[in-house]
Amino acid sequence: MSRIGRSPIKLASGVTVTVSPANEVTVKGPKGELKRSIDRDIKVEVQDGVLNVIRPTDQIRHKALHGLYRALLANMVHGVTEGYKKQLELVGVGYKAANNGQLLDLALGYSHNIVFEVPSELKVATLTEKGQNPKIMLESIDKQLLGQVAAKIRSLRKPEPYKGKGVRYSDEVVRKKAGKSAGK
Repeated sequence: MSRIGRSPIKLASGVTVTVSPANEVTVKGPKGELKRSIDRDIKVEVQDGVLNVIRPTDQIRHKALHGLYRALLANMVHGVTEGYKKQLELVGVGYKAANNGQLLDLALGYSHNIVFEVPSELKVATLTEKGQNPKIMLESIDKQLLGQVAAKIRSLRKPEPYKGKGVRYSDEVVRKKAGKSAGK
């Protein structure tokens, strides 16, 4: 058995999980509601506040899906109870971030500002303090969407290895290379 797949998911109070006949799992909690379609071979059972994912056979495909769907469902349960947060930092002279609702206006050293539209499922906030790098805070109940949007924003100007300028996650460590003058 998959170690990840067989471990049960404890449901917090206020979280309800329903499974439709078409194998679509709906998780409702205090922060919102998430839906995910599950492979028809994998079974999801809810008993006594515990969610279990069961696979029918030991085929390689079923083994792979077992752990995958258990992890996805655990992320959904965590998302509707506590939510997820990501923080990005803009490192560089003149780099700025401002948001107007769901529109994120970024000045990243290009000849023009980049206007990025954040999906409505995410909450976005920007923070600019004197002496600090500008920060972008993203918050959502959907872990996958949050990570995808954060990665897209980061890809607009990845941290470069010589000075470390660019958009990075706040907990990311950028390893810097020695320049040409280091060899002399």
